[in-house]
Amino acid sequence: MSITPLIRIAHLHKHYGTGGEQRLAVLHDISLTIEQGEFVAIMGPSGSGKSTFLNILGCLDTPSQGDYYLDGREVAGLDGNALARIRNQRIGFVFQGFNLLKRVTTINNIALPLLYAGMGKVARRRRALDLLGPLGLEAHAERTPSQLSGGQQQRVAIARALSTQPALILADEPTGNLDTRTGGEIMEIFKALNQQGITLILVTHEADIARHAKRLVRFVDGRIVYDGVVEP
Repeated sequence: MSITPLIRIAHLHKHYGTGGEQRLAVLHDISLTIEQGEFVAIMGPSGSGKSTFLNILGCLDTPSQGDYYLDGREVAGLDGNALARIRNQRIGFVFQGFNLLKRVTTINNIALPLLYAGMGKVARRRRALDLLGPLGLEAHAERTPSQLSGGQQQRVAIARALSTQPALILADEPTGNLDTRTGGEIMEIFKALNQQGITLILVTHEADIARHAKRLVRFVDGRIVYDGVVEP
């Protein structure tokens, strides 16, 4: 474990609107820390605040109140450009819908974050090629998403998330569009990445998927009601 937690959240609140009856409170006084190398599953019913919380962790949204430190750096008050740099350089995202560019090849989808980071074409391609083999994508480098199965598309999305060598991977229902067998294969990839030291935070509504993690955080009505080991 690192001396400084990868994530430290203190008394975080999130609401929408200007106040009174128009104010919609989504998160209430959330505090937790996540150490480097943890594998955390976040669960909760629809409307519990788990996706909003994940968006704040991913610098896609900002808290209304409270502190968020990522690797010792306060990010809650940063402007949009600074948050964009953190998203590109420090965080990898994996989504339920894959979010691949439909007319772009596998290798170019993987390399896209590196383009935004300013890496040269040759170096981008070399980095993307290095990620194909470990994820079983060697034969699919020049195929577009429409030529891939759902499981293969999610592997491309994982490779894209890994391309910038982020400190943190956030996965939002990554098996939601996959059958049980394929979803299990994706979770084995996540477990292997975690064993390599990558920190993973996963939102899921499926208990069987959450059991792959080592820690469970459960949200109800915008509050954490459980934070502990995953029940077998």
